[in-house]
Amino acid sequence: MRLKGLPTHLMQKVKLSKIERLPIAALFMAGLFAGIIMVRLGKDFLPNNTRILDENTLYDMKYMTVDSGVLFYYCLKQRLGTALCIAILSTTYLGLVVCGGIALWYGVCGGVLLSVAVTRYSLKGILLLSVGLLPQFLIYIPAFVLLLRWGERVFQWIYVQKRIKNEARENFLLPRCILQLLGILALFLLGCVLESYVNPYFLQGLLKIF
Repeated sequence: MRLKGLPTHLMQKVKLSKIERLPIAALFMAGLFAGIIMVRLGKDFLPNNTRILDENTLYDMKYMTVDSGVLFYYCLKQRLGTALCIAILSTTYLGLVVCGGIALWYGVCGGVLLSVAVTRYSLKGILLLSVGLLPQFLIYIPAFVLLLRWGERVFQWIYVQKRIKNEARENFLLPRCILQLLGILALFLLGCVLESYVNPYFLQGLLKIF
């Protein structure tokens, strides 16, 4: 449909709105269902031939001594490294693909973990998985959503708005963009602290009565 008679700035907004927001929730849910289906279809192979949440792994975790400092640096490397990679890739032509793919991939991982936990331990598996993800995922989930939205906006600023008119980029302020990213990284840092210094006590406490 062609739009005629609209002011230039309204035309720009209409064009930008066509790719304004990725369906992050829908992509995650699609991945979640895909992960569940994968485990159900391979239920004779996956749970019995991997160490994902198996009894030996849980036994080792139950009696291991956790060095929270070492765990913190490991989490920091993994979480912040992933976040920085997503941020950098968001500035390329693959930015939207990366953001959408990340949402889909984490959905698949969540679906696999949930399905394996239920297959192995029934409803107790849901409790195990919940405690294993708390409290850090109360921070990680909004942090990842904010990061993907940030990457989406950066992609639009770089590859969409500049093709329309220079004045359409007036909302792009580099200092604000950097501050937003630093705020998101600070959330990941907080998540790493919770994952390293709080979660092990929650998980080991549950495993002692599991």
